[in-house]
Amino acid sequence: MQAKPAKPRRVVLIVEDEPLVRLTGADLLAKAGFEVLEAGNADEALRILEATPEVRVVFSDVEMPGSLDGLALARNICQRWPSVGIVLTSGHCIRAETIPREGRFLPKPYDGQALVRQIEEIVNQ
Repeated sequence: MQAKPAKPRRVVLIVEDEPLVRLTGADLLAKAGFEVLEAGNADEALRILEATPEVRVVFSDVEMPGSLDGLALARNICQRWPSVGIVLTSGHCIRAETIPREGRFLPKPYDGQALVRQIEEIVNQ
């Protein structure tokens, strides 16, 4: 009898400097069946991406403290990990042309179902 191939891990990295917002997003995604990793800023997110090649999607706030904001993080991900999907969020308007390649934007405050739907669409591509 042959073993079934392992399902690919559904790993999402959430990058948010506000702990309560990060925890809420992580909880929503975990309840939807995703494996969730968390980072408080872009520098931490890059370290996690370097150590965890299974990350499929990065969900990041645009405005964060540190050496990179969410847009710069997204550009860095596009260059270094082109297969990783990107969903950006902000309470401010973001011009579509500033979001790299096929990245997506979800305005704050976001609906939990909308977040899960965005991540599901990327993972299932």
